[in-house]
Amino acid sequence: MRLLKLLALVCTMFVVALAVPAQEKRIHHHADLSDHIHNDDNSFQYDHEAFLGKEEAKTFDQLTPEESKDKLAKIVDRIDTDKNGYVSHAELHNWIKHRQRRYIEENVNKHWDDYDKNKDNMIAWEEYKNTTYGYYLDEEFDDIEDKATYKSMLSRDERRFKSADRDGDGIAKHEEFTAFLHPEEFDHMKDVVVQETMEDIDKDGDGKVSIDEYIGDMYTMENGESEPDWVQTERKHFLEFRDSNKDGYLDAVEVATWILPGEVDHADNEAKHLIHETDTDKDQKLTKKEILANWNMFVGSQATNYGEDLTKRHDEL
Repeated sequence: MRLLKLLALVCTMFVVALAVPAQEKRIHHHADLSDHIHNDDNSFQYDHEAFLGKEEAKTFDQLTPEESKDKLAKIVDRIDTDKNGYVSHAELHNWIKHRQRRYIEENVNKHWDDYDKNKDNMIAWEEYKNTTYGYYLDEEFDDIEDKATYKSMLSRDERRFKSADRDGDGIAKHEEFTAFLHPEEFDHMKDVVVQETMEDIDKDGDGKVSIDEYIGDMYTMENGESEPDWVQTERKHFLEFRDSNKDGYLDAVEVATWILPGEVDHADNEAKHLIHETDTDKDQKLTKKEILANWNMFVGSQATNYGEDLTKRHDEL
């Protein structure tokens, strides 16, 4: 049953992959902090969603200004992790990243109890392995048609688990298990993401990706079909950009550059922006007083939501 669930997850991931442009499915982009335009002259909605997360920002829009400020004051105490009375750039940056990763944490929490069998608030490799593959391990995968594939999946899971298990004790705490399920979100897991991608695409197992393997991962030509323009464009990208050392193949470094492009750290920029706008004494850190004096930049309320609605109506007139 657990293996069937695993297969269902793989099938879901495959469908999702097909739902995006084929040439984009391997690239891990960082999502923006909000769907709103960042323009403080018109609205602080971008800042609200960046600071709180999209769903939590909506709940503040239903509160009175007093309720919003009271909740914000409690949030400030949580952000100030060293309890020195100030919110530093690092603390604010970490808070914003945490809020933006909340959907990932919710996904991990949803599956946690399935694997934490002894309820010690940790997941050992043996717990994960036995829960996911248990019945088939007893049978040595003998009743599965593609035995080699499932043995490979088990080996790959174990390797990823060991990479996520930073202290090497064979047991994943919450953060480590999050890294196991969502390796693309953690810097120390990037080598695993690259290695798994290489293994997926490198069909002949020579440790590098040829142009045919690169295209084959995106597109399969049907009999009598001419190659689409976007595929020809990808061939050009492979030769001119992806294959930076011009040896005709992509190595691990070139694959990493392709699937893990260096991008702007939106959370870092937002933390700097909020401090710049609200740090009245210009000491590069925020007090609770400074934050609450500019509370409507951090969180919304019924009043700010109503004011934005009035502005929109005025603009429409």
